[in-house]
Amino acid sequence: MTTALLMTLDLLAAVLAAATWLGAGVAAASRRPRTALALLAAAVLASLARAGVVGGLAGAGWWFVQEKVTVALPLLLVTGVAATALAAPPLVRAARSQADAGAAGSPAVVVALLGAGYAAAGGLAVTLLMGYPATLSTALVTVAVVAVAMLVTWRIVAGPGRSPRIVIAITLVTGLAGTGLAFFPSPAMDDGLDHTLSHSGMGHLAMAAGSPAKPQGRPVTSLRGPATPAAGGVVRRYTLSAETAAITLSSGRKVDAWTFNGQVPGPPITANVGDLVEVRLRNANIRSGVTLHWHGYDVPAGEDGVPGLTQEAVLPGQEFVYRFLADRQGTFWYHTHEVSDLGVRMGLYGTLVVGPPSAGVDLTLPVHTFAGRTVFGDHDQPLDQRVAPGTPVRLRLINTDNTPHRFTLTGTPYRLVAVDGTDLNGPGELDRMGLRLPAGGRYDLTFVMPAARDVVLNTDDRTPSVRLTRQAAATSTTASATAGTAANATASATEDAKEDTTGWPDLDLTTYGTPATTPITAADTFDRRFTLVLDRGLSLAGGRPMYAYTVNGHAFPSIPTEVVSTGDLVRLTVVNRSRDIHPWHLHGHRVLVLSRDGRAPTGSPLWLDTFDLQPGEVWEVAFRATNPGLWMNHCHNLVHADQGMALHLAYEGVTTPFHGAHGG
Repeated sequence: MTTALLMTLDLLAAVLAAATWLGAGVAAASRRPRTALALLAAAVLASLARAGVVGGLAGAGWWFVQEKVTVALPLLLVTGVAATALAAPPLVRAARSQADAGAAGSPAVVVALLGAGYAAAGGLAVTLLMGYPATLSTALVTVAVVAVAMLVTWRIVAGPGRSPRIVIAITLVTGLAGTGLAFFPSPAMDDGLDHTLSHSGMGHLAMAAGSPAKPQGRPVTSLRGPATPAAGGVVRRYTLSAETAAITLSSGRKVDAWTFNGQVPGPPITANVGDLVEVRLRNANIRSGVTLHWHGYDVPAGEDGVPGLTQEAVLPGQEFVYRFLADRQGTFWYHTHEVSDLGVRMGLYGTLVVGPPSAGVDLTLPVHTFAGRTVFGDHDQPLDQRVAPGTPVRLRLINTDNTPHRFTLTGTPYRLVAVDGTDLNGPGELDRMGLRLPAGGRYDLTFVMPAARDVVLNTDDRTPSVRLTRQAAATSTTASATAGTAANATASATEDAKEDTTGWPDLDLTTYGTPATTPITAADTFDRRFTLVLDRGLSLAGGRPMYAYTVNGHAFPSIPTEVVSTGDLVRLTVVNRSRDIHPWHLHGHRVLVLSRDGRAPTGSPLWLDTFDLQPGEVWEVAFRATNPGLWMNHCHNLVHADQGMALHLAYEGVTTPFHGAHGG
């Protein structure tokens, strides 16, 4: 049984327990002893079932049961045992004899049963509203709320003048103490040493809190790219102007967008290893401001494009020049990081491909959603590419959306040769297999164009998105393009018979390919260890209460900054105890996957910059801290990042002159 299923069963048992306890109380108050007795029995069973499910869930990790074991179950146990002891005897007597029917509705019976219901509902509210971790404040407030509900019920059932004053006083003190504790500030920094907090590095404390401080150490603005290319390289210069424009999709539909140079996606940026990439960003009229973040490319921190952390946002009329050395091949992309949820959704993104194009046909295919329609480049109709049989084909899939997309390829076997810009070791041949691509992630697929069939790329098991049709003349062709800019890629007016791909299994990346040695292993001694528990709940984000996407119970900017030193070997444990998918993305570093749900990969080593955490999953990843700077570490569902699920990773000795308030 999966952790996600156990989480669902726990919620179901909690709802049933609350409903049956409350129903028993209402039935007792209505002088229906038989109904109340039946519901009491059901409530006991539901409560025991929840305890059993929590026991099973504990096997997945303490993170999934912490608030249940420390708050919800003890509260339910105490009130449930008391309710059973107080209510069961009079209910049994009343069910047997009409003369004792009045005892079923006595204040003691009614309040005891409803109190257990309040406790069950309170435990459920802790899970849904507060999330992880349950603190002393959470426990005190929950107990106080349940006690207040019981006191009010006693007053209603028993009448005025009979409320126990000592209980009222204790409840008031408990509630005030819990509320006061909730406003205690969280630590500003986590040094990752045995999960303890350090108080060194005050420059980071000031940066994380967003308060002005005199810069100490090395400013992030000094960590910039070189001015010249490597030996044999050239300078690749681009100018991107951020501006609003109406774009026309391949169907003729016009869409209001935020664009680079009036197009979506923005101009493709290409380079070879050794080249210097220089991009001048100008903001024509995007009022919120823009930046450029090079997703998956480990540029120097000063080129990372995070407003409020590595630079100020580029406002209308301003410009900023980015420079970085192209030092590794692969498929990447760029996008704004200022108000990124809105900016990327509206079109401020483009592709970055480093390395010479593959021989044959090389297509870069960024997938996006405009107004509910799936678009490759500017094509909202199937993209048709004619290819001669025997031609090598490379498809570079880039997910620029907030949620995963599922791709299937029909018509030929293929290989998944690269993930997130890194080649896989010994990738095997795939056929009739689904590929689930996380938000922000990239897959490179290769195959040889067959002579017998057309090849179709489907997205989310709907209509074909890309169709590679057999070219009549078997002449050799070489094509490299980004969808929306290819001269020989046109919208197809014909529809092939669609193959049903919904039943195809999804590829498990952790078992695909051939194992190989890596510079990091799970058996290594790690200098820093951080645990990130992803959830949703009420949080004080910068002193402002909000229902946020949280990390360890906090929301940006109140999540402690992770601090490392140059050269550290760092291990991240990322836990998803929410019911959402979280594509996790660390800027400036690739991470090696050590395990998923406790199981180490058995296929090719997986070096990723974005990995999907399904509900209930636990990933352990590692990296070597070799890129000094201040970095974002966040969910790449940019809605989640905007609503709190983002934090900073800081190298000791690196500071920022900026306000440090960037979250999305």
